[in-house]
Amino acid sequence: MPNPTESPTSAAWTSCEIDGHVLEAFLPPPDPGRPPGAILHLRDRDDRAPSQLPAWRQAIESSPLPVVSLAGGTSWWLDRVVGGFDARLSPEAFIRGPLTDGLRERFGLPAAAIATVGQGSGGQGALRLSYRHPAAFPVAAAVLPTIDFHRTMESGEPGSETLWELYGDVEVARQQTAILYVHPLNWPRHQAFWAHAGDLLSSDGADRLHSKLIALGIFHEAELAGPVDAAAWLEAAAAAAIRFVAERLERDSRRIA
Repeated sequence: MPNPTESPTSAAWTSCEIDGHVLEAFLPPPDPGRPPGAILHLRDRDDRAPSQLPAWRQAIESSPLPVVSLAGGTSWWLDRVVGGFDARLSPEAFIRGPLTDGLRERFGLPAAAIATVGQGSGGQGALRLSYRHPAAFPVAAAVLPTIDFHRTMESGEPGSETLWELYGDVEVARQQTAILYVHPLNWPRHQAFWAHAGDLLSSDGADRLHSKLIALGIFHEAELAGPVDAAAWLEAAAAAAIRFVAERLERDSRRIA
């Protein structure tokens, strides 16, 4: 992984490339006392970088840990090769392989020191990746996660064409959603998600996920709000998500294996 240019005294937004994928990175000021860890931000379907999203930019600039943001387009962060993302690797395989290896090398990370976070498609991707590989990604947070992505196939929303191409059937796609990968005996140690009633695509799925986790006795944090001021709510939720993953990675760094 090519080293981003890092200021010796101040935080910086920069970019780097891993295996043909350009990533945006936020590097906080160096801190010798900082526990090892990095945050992987998965973008929504519109692929807007966090530096261009005021709520996320502000949240990430308060992070004590490096944050790297990856573009996925309408790939839904699945474990299937998706045209437009990578000709060889699925989004999941790229994250678990070249990206994880690059982040560990660049930041000197031990195993399981990468947290996943995102909004919308990226939010469901952060949860799904953590549910499928909780030992590798034990910390996950999602804001307005599009957990029920199969519903976009019925509405024809952006990204639905990818799901039709990969699965060809709404029910088959539903079987690949994050909630179906919650394992009653093997789950991420730290997970949190935020949704509000004004975002119907995320609120229903988040509510069902919350209920399932409660029924299974799986510890998690969830904020499921009613009507809100969307802009103010998003600013607070993004800040809470970054704070959550940073604090939980720090807590895990003190954990005795």
